[in-house]
Amino acid sequence: MEDAGSSELVIIARAVKPRGLKGELVAELLTDFPDRFEDVEELVLVSPKGERRAGRIENYWFQNNRVVLKLAGYDDVEAAKELVGFEFAVPESERVPLPSDHYYDWELEGCSVKVGSESIGKIQSVIRTGGTEILAIADEHGKEFLIPLVDSIVVEIDTAAKTIVVDPPEGLLDL
Repeated sequence: MEDAGSSELVIIARAVKPRGLKGELVAELLTDFPDRFEDVEELVLVSPKGERRAGRIENYWFQNNRVVLKLAGYDDVEAAKELVGFEFAVPESERVPLPSDHYYDWELEGCSVKVGSESIGKIQSVIRTGGTEILAIADEHGKEFLIPLVDSIVVEIDTAAKTIVVDPPEGLLDL
């Protein structure tokens, strides 16, 4: 694994509470790919203050839509309590690849959104409705726009350049 402090990270879980007497942690899953734990031996542990350190998974299993992790060097309840609130991450280079034309929310967040060459703001978040995703965009004055993430409106996504071009139907930006 790369140095724990040198790369962009993808958060895959967050410690919620200790479990048992042997230093195990119950963690909320923050990945759409829980089976990825099969291939992960090392994690970057990110404290609530943003401090990073490396950690090694000794064991894991799933329980009630959460993952229970046993990390090396955390062998009792007191040691495990120290990690409550920590996020567990992998380097961005180890993210699960998506099919073309599919993006992680974090790849879209912060992108500049343009109508032609005119910027209308930056993506603040991706809203999941159970149907079509919605891009929540804010301009420099804080005005918010909601644009459906559909091919007929979102005509170009360039995550490398952090730019998205949209062709909204008349009136959409006036709502």
